[in-house]
Formats: sequence, C-alpha cells, structure tokens
Amino acid sequence: MFTALFPVLLATAVFARPSPGLEARLTRRRSGLKIPSNGPDNLVTNITNAEFSSNWAGAAFESPAGTFQAVTGTFTVPTPKAPSGGSGSFAASAWVGIDGDTCGTAILQTGLDFTVTNGRVSYDAWFEYFPAFATDFSGITISAGNQIRLTATVSTATSGTVKIENLSTGVTVSKSLTSSAKLCQENAEWIVEDFEEGSSLVPFANFGTVTFSNAVATMVSGATTGPSGAVIIDLEQNNQVLTSVSTSSSSVTVEYL
Repeated sequence: MFTALFPVLLATAVFARPSPGLEARLTRRRSGLKIPSNGPDNLVTNITNAEFSSNWAGAAFESPAGTFQAVTGTFTVPTPKAPSGGSGSFAASAWVGIDGDTCGTAILQTGLDFTVTNGRVSYDAWFEYFPAFATDFSGITISAGNQIRLTATVSTATSGTVKIENLSTGVTVSKSLTSSAKLCQENAEWIVEDFEEGSSLVPFANFGTVTFSNAVATMVSGATTGPSGAVIIDLEQNNQVLTSVSTSSSSVTVEYL
C-alpha cells in the first residue's frame, strides 16, 4: 500500500472519508506486490519456510494456480506509535488478500491503515483490486481495541468481493470489485505492510503486535486450511529485521521488534 503524506486527526476513531484531502491521498495510494529481500547479513534462523521482504510481514500460501477462493482473519486494532527516536508521520497496514506474492498480476485485498502523526492516531478502512489504487470504505468507524474481521472472496478470475466487519460496533461494509487484471488464485495471505504512497514506502510505524485469529483460507474445492504451513515473511529494511512472525493452526502473529 502506498503513503507519504498523512492527515492529522485528533481522535483515534475516524470515518473512512473525513476530508477531500484524504480522498486525494487515496488516489496515489495502493498496496504493493511483495518486494523480496535477501534478509540481513549473517542472519541465523531455524525457520525453514521463511522469506524476507522490504514491505510485507506475515504469512502467505504459495500454491498452484486456481487453489484459493477466499481468505479471512480477525485482529484487534493496535495503537501505532513512532519508532524509537522517530518523529513526524508513520504508518502500517493490516490486510488479508488473494495473490500478490508469487502471482504478480493482481491482488484482491482489504484491510486497515493505522497512522500516527506526532502522537495523533488515525485509522482508514480500505479495499483494493491491484493494480488499481486503494479506496477507503465509507460508513465505518474504527477505534483502537476494536475487533475487526477482514474477508476477501474471489467470484471469478476478474471479480470478487471484500468485506470489513467491526465486531465491536456491529457495522459491516462490503464491496464487489471487477478488473481486467486476472487473479491467479495461488496465494492467500495475512499481512502487515509498509505500504507505499507515490513511489516510496511510508515511514514504518511501531504497531506493537497484530494477531490474525480465526485465520482461514478457503480453497476452490471448498476445503479450508489455517495458516500453519504457510510461508512466513519477515519485513527487513536497511539490513535490519523489523518484525517477528509466527503461525499456528488458526492464527498469524506479527510483532514489531
């Protein structure tokens, strides 16, 4: 996802479209494909199914085309803060999606941006069918501590639906999307991202810990699977690993280091 300028909002609960300025920001913002990284020098790890990326942290299945139909996960909205010694604006995004890892033609995804600007926190709920830009949902308010369930479902190779449920307030928003970009349906993922705005990654926020619980990927066959066995992706920038990721049969935990 893409960000360089962040709106300054006083409350931790915000509406999806509070100002024309935010709409202008969203015309430049979109989630990015996974950017591979070799990882830091001399890193020793006992995780065999681990990869490094400069913009993604989380877990992703890498399967044959035509495997996945849907992905869902629930997380508690964190309160982001500036990294140690940082000042200004910092952000990150938690999302679920289909494709964008080994499939680079499209991503069907939905999620939540969390931004901190000089101590002031804001949240934006969004949807995207990459390579189109992200768009904010209207009609949903997000606050720190809310339980949010995200779902992305493929309808055809060029269409799908996305849904965000605020389980704490009972509000649900959804959107049907179409595109000329074809989904491969070979990746299902649960990700915290250092997204982009314009052509550069945003300064990455300290988001604490995001745990996607009740994390399920549904296959075209109708079978379901949890994230254990998915590829673990840690975020690494400037030779420094910024996250620690773990999975279980029903969850993905992404911790900021």
